[in-house]
Amino acid sequence: MPNYRRARVAGASYFFTVNLRDRRSDLLTRHVDLLRDAVRVTRNRHPFEIDAWVVLPDHMHCLWTLPAGDSDFALRWKVLKARFSRRLPASEAPAVANLRGRERGIWQRRYWEHLIRDEEDYRRHVDYIHINPLKHGHVGRVADWPYSTFHRAVREGLYTADWAGGSITDIPNTGEP
Repeated sequence: MPNYRRARVAGASYFFTVNLRDRRSDLLTRHVDLLRDAVRVTRNRHPFEIDAWVVLPDHMHCLWTLPAGDSDFALRWKVLKARFSRRLPASEAPAVANLRGRERGIWQRRYWEHLIRDEEDYRRHVDYIHINPLKHGHVGRVADWPYSTFHRAVREGLYTADWAGGSITDIPNTGEP
């Protein structure tokens, strides 16, 4: 197994992709209120800024900025994923062999993380996050997906409501697996 080391820079911005173990599942959108609660509780205990986020049925993409002096995004993901998992009804937990400790088999063990390098990298990742529901064919227009910070970005004037015009021809390549 490769000796992968994550980039850890205090106060930096990071892009993440986090997947459910069952990529055919719709747990995240079906239980989006439990996910929102897990995010709220995690942010209260271990603050971070949500720069962009999209929740799809089986995975999510987000861009966070950590507080100055703090680089521990792994702790935040551990708390968030554990809270979501514990709050799910027992009937939702898949029966999976080879689990470690208190795992319920809901999440993939690893996640994709990328340290944002500059303003252009930041913008490309925010665009990628927001266009993702269109890319996966969940909606015909980015604005039609309810589980996204795209709507906040429109209110803040960062995008127009018709951004991407229903086309995915200019989806940025973020190197996501």
